[in-house]
Amino acid sequence: MEEREWLVGAANDTGHAVEAVSLPEVFEAQVEQASERVAVVGEGETLTYGEFNARANRLAHWLVGQGAGPEQIVAVRIPRSVDMMVAIYAVVKAGAAYLPLDTELPEERVRQVMASARPLLVLDEELPDVSGYEETNPRRELSPDNAAYVIYTSGSTGGPKGVQVSHRSIMNRIKWGLSHFAVTDQDRILLSTTASFDVSVPELFAALQVGGAVVVARPDGRRDPAYLAELIRREQVTGADFVPSLLEAFVAEPSARQCTSLRWIEVAGEAFQPPLANSVVELLPGCEVHNLYGPTEASVEVTGWQHVPGADRVPIGRPIWNTQVYVLDASLCPVAPGVAGELYLAGRGLARGYVGQTPLTADRFVACPFGEPGTRMYRTGDLVRWTKDGQVEYIGRTDFQVKLRGQRIELSEIEQVLTGHPGVAQAAVIVRENEHGDKRLVAYAVPGDKAGPDGPDAETLTELLGASLPEYMVPSAVVPIAELPTTPSGKLDRAALPDPDQSPAAAGRGPRNHEEEVLCRMFAELLGVEQVGIDIDFFAHGGHSLLATRLVGRIRNEFNVDVKVTTIFRHPTVAELAGRLAELATSNRPRVRQMTV
Repeated sequence: MEEREWLVGAANDTGHAVEAVSLPEVFEAQVEQASERVAVVGEGETLTYGEFNARANRLAHWLVGQGAGPEQIVAVRIPRSVDMMVAIYAVVKAGAAYLPLDTELPEERVRQVMASARPLLVLDEELPDVSGYEETNPRRELSPDNAAYVIYTSGSTGGPKGVQVSHRSIMNRIKWGLSHFAVTDQDRILLSTTASFDVSVPELFAALQVGGAVVVARPDGRRDPAYLAELIRREQVTGADFVPSLLEAFVAEPSARQCTSLRWIEVAGEAFQPPLANSVVELLPGCEVHNLYGPTEASVEVTGWQHVPGADRVPIGRPIWNTQVYVLDASLCPVAPGVAGELYLAGRGLARGYVGQTPLTADRFVACPFGEPGTRMYRTGDLVRWTKDGQVEYIGRTDFQVKLRGQRIELSEIEQVLTGHPGVAQAAVIVRENEHGDKRLVAYAVPGDKAGPDGPDAETLTELLGASLPEYMVPSAVVPIAELPTTPSGKLDRAALPDPDQSPAAAGRGPRNHEEEVLCRMFAELLGVEQVGIDIDFFAHGGHSLLATRLVGRIRNEFNVDVKVTTIFRHPTVAELAGRLAELATSNRPRVRQMTV
């Protein structure tokens, strides 16, 4: 077989029959077969298929009365919970597309999304009283090509962009996953991913299509490996998703080795390194580890690879059912195995496009020269190569989009928020990696003519960013700089941007006792600085939720205190944290009963 024929044909021979149905149709069929089986397990709440269906139906009938139906969008802004699942299922049962909104998003970001998506209405924690509505499945005229959901990602044009995915597309991914992981009615899948991240979609819908159950993690649970391990063990979870950075924290949790019910772990969202993959299979020998890849524009994931214990590489694998992957040069010609090229995707999993952004859709979803007339392919911007054994390996990006802790970030969007300040003439944002391998965003701002002598300070610009962008897009440091360095050709020289000054971390009072001394050392090691004072804020100096998770693990091992990640958020300085640890230690001491003689 000629090389080109293999690259275009045999490597992409993924045809598989998948019935053209909608998400609610398959679930409702399961209700008929297993109405008394457990469907959803939440915090202190368990619902059978029949109970869950009835709750979702009552809300769906109310939504239909409000005008919800095919090609309408209904936003859901509810923390991860059973109520959130009820709301999402109600939306798709009514025939509309659900738009998940993170409850921690700043209001300016919510305003941008709402202006773009123009949803019919928003469901929040105060769900309407639907006690008088029918519990039967609503009638609907729903086509597999109607939109199932809309998820917003970071955009390169200065604002978020909404990706619209049809039932036909997402059902292809879900049906493939059910087959690939051999999911049955005995399985329990963990719902721990934020609903605004598309990895949550299979978590929400897959198990309930085969009679299995969904175990819902509490809203802050994903940040707490000890809680996740206990939840997985207690509820006998068999399948879970992690981004690599969270998986690393989970593996480091001592109680994770008790999660022997896990049959498989899906890893997606970031580059997955062999040492971490091998550590998972060593920790949980009976658990398969799968590396999956896919942008939001292609229905969650489009390639997959099962890790082989001891392997020295982790490719993103081969295409899933009814999906084609092409590694092309600038002329859209296939490149030979081993040669780097840009990854293009085609097939049933492609999204319909971007909400209200026809030019951007036309730019990213282009005509496919290898398929039938009218076939589209999506230009990912990812640099990859075929291996000789027919796997796809991820190399990097062709642009300045980055993945950080599983979240897709367009650096230009952050830069545009900065230059929107009247005192900033130019801005640049990069990802810096410290000696411990921790990555963080750093922004650089050049004062403009309207600025004062020194321009706006870092605190002002950080507040501006925090008011407009999700937490994961706010740089941990904003560095004022006289001018941006350039290459001889006049382009921005990102490699020449200076390291942010870490000296403020060492300012202030030093440790006053052994506990504070230990905490200061932990802070410094995790933040990548030489020393810290007891009054510096962990999060204001580069800390984030994953570093907080690592800090919690170290504190538990050192002080033998059951501290949670939320404790770090509430007590972010060494002084405050040491005081809280002292309180916890006191409350955990056994009480001695006083006896009167």
